[in-house]
Amino acid sequence: MEAQKKRVAVLVGCNYPNTANELHGCINDVLAMKETLVKRFGFDDSNIEVLTDAPNSCKLPTGANIKQALANMVDGAKAGDVLYFHYSGHGTRIPSKKHGQTFHHEEAIVPCDFNLITDLDFRQLVNRLAKGASFTILSDSCHSGGLIDKEKEQIGPSSSVQKGSTSKTCYTLTHKTIPYDSIQQHLSSLTKVITTDIGTHLLELFGSSASLRFQTASHALLEALGPDEGILLSGCQADETSADMNPGVAGKAYGAFSNAVEMVVREKEGDLSNREVVVRARKVLQGQGFDQHPCLYCSDENADATFLGHPQKT
Repeated sequence: MEAQKKRVAVLVGCNYPNTANELHGCINDVLAMKETLVKRFGFDDSNIEVLTDAPNSCKLPTGANIKQALANMVDGAKAGDVLYFHYSGHGTRIPSKKHGQTFHHEEAIVPCDFNLITDLDFRQLVNRLAKGASFTILSDSCHSGGLIDKEKEQIGPSSSVQKGSTSKTCYTLTHKTIPYDSIQQHLSSLTKVITTDIGTHLLELFGSSASLRFQTASHALLEALGPDEGILLSGCQADETSADMNPGVAGKAYGAFSNAVEMVVREKEGDLSNREVVVRARKVLQGQGFDQHPCLYCSDENADATFLGHPQKT
């Protein structure tokens, strides 16, 4: 008898309450997505782990906790399983001299403790995924394009896009980004180490749970292995910001991209391909006046595969 195929998800919402970086819609985003996963995509509630920084949260979305949850999901996967990671929170860009490019940047998400999780960490997770399983990442954060290192661009900066205008909504808009300099200053205030190298601060504070991007001699081991089952739907291009919308007392706060995906899924019956989800979400955001352009990074085959559908047998 064929083993039961599983659908497993890790959902992370970071609002950074009572800080200078506070957002308002991120927890709402992942709670709404949890309901959608169960009702529309057949996920079992027991296979969905939610990490938020809400006051009553049983597990905070620290860098170590997020990576442990993702590692458990990936390492427990078997052929045919569908894995999903939804992140709503701040993103940032890290200057890098990789490959001798002085102005090259790496993408990262910002957990509640500032223990950055970088594109290299997501590459490592995809590389160790069981053959025949799929791993979809939806990142509603700034600079999220390219968040899986070396994943092939399907819809992104090289695609023809029409720039939007200032948001037409009456909500308060906050960009989901924390500048690199602000992160560096925060970490240095904790370590008291005098250096401009962010990796030194992260290793000092978090040790082995710091990103692989800052660990010694890790880069050469994490090249892309050719077409893989990693699928990234990003809220914007790598050089853009994603919006967090706060209507105040008038309604519920939300992330613009997360909300657009929810709208696309609700409005279209039947299967949607990964490409369709991103193209339709772009149109929703453009119609709402947002100047951000969701992207898709994955293999050619997965671009037209069903969003959160079981992988096809090979």
